[in-house]
Parts: sequence; structure tokens; C-alpha cells
Amino acid sequence: MSSASRSRAELAASLRAALLSPGDAAALEVHGRSNAAVLIPLYLDDGQLHAVFTRRRDDMRLHAGQISFPGGRQDDGEDLHETALREACEEIGLDSTGVEIVGALQPTPTFVTDFAVYPFVGLIEPGQTWRPSDAEVAAVIEPSVDQLREGWAERPVETTRGTFTSDTYLISEDLIWGATARIVTHLLAVLP
Repeated sequence: MSSASRSRAELAASLRAALLSPGDAAALEVHGRSNAAVLIPLYLDDGQLHAVFTRRRDDMRLHAGQISFPGGRQDDGEDLHETALREACEEIGLDSTGVEIVGALQPTPTFVTDFAVYPFVGLIEPGQTWRPSDAEVAAVIEPSVDQLREGWAERPVETTRGTFTSDTYLISEDLIWGATARIVTHLLAVLP
């Protein structure tokens, strides 16, 4: 086994021990009129752990211009982890057969759009060729976990409903806030 394969296997084992099982996470109740799921794609590259986010298009009806993990509303008859994988394929072209789901984080509500968001953590290979959805995704962003940690601060966030101070993560010029920032905070708390 190569050192990269060994490192990934060790990371997978560590995450499985720290995360909820996908079934246990899906069984948790959280406020929201609609269920949604996101995939948190993680990969190791030269010993650095990276996460994959999208920047939504500025002309979207919901969450325009925001940084988020690939994801969306659950379809009828679909398990929540299947929703996360389907949405990642639709939004960034990530083939679900190349994703190793290692667990899930606690679900997180959105306050304005009233979704119950279920985050699933998946390991992928580095060097993906992304195929962003023209209808939804303006860019794919791949910060290291170190960049996320360094970019944390409580900052004022301006929204259409007013300004509030919240945990945020600044990556270059991209500001992660809201439900995605809450998910990132939960993720960083369990990462080895």
C-alpha cells in the first residue's frame, strides 16, 4: 500500500470514528419544512486535507452568490445520502462511484429558507476535473482545511433581512457564512 493510500485509509478510519453514521444522522430531527442534503467532498493532496465548495451563481433565486457545499432538496423516495451524491453529480460533475461516504455531521437548519440540511462527508481522489452546472454554479473552490481555520472570524454579514454578526470563514475573497459556516464549524471540530 502506498503512503498516500495509507494516509487516506487512516483518515477514513479516523473520520468514521468521529462522525455519525449516515443512517443515524438521517434519523435525527431538525427544524425545517423541507429536507435537503449536502456532500462535503474531502481529499488529501501532498499531505494537506482540502474541502470542495461551490460558489452559486449571482442570479439564483435562493442563496445567490453564496459559498456552499454541493447539495439540494431531497427527492421523493431518495435516501438523504443519495440526495447529496446526486446533487454533487449534478452541480459539479462528481461521479458518485468515486465517493467514499465516511459518515455524517449533525443536521443544520436554515433560518430564512427553512430547510433541514443533512451533511454527509465523502472522501474523493485529488485532481478532479470539475464540470460545474451552468445553471447553478459560478465556480468550484477547493481550500485546504488550514485555510479554513485561518479564515475564521466573527464578522458582520449583510443580508436582505438586515445585518448580523456570525461565525464566518474568509477564503481569498469568498465569504462562507450561514448554514455552510455552521457545517464547517462542526466539520473542523471532528477533523483529526
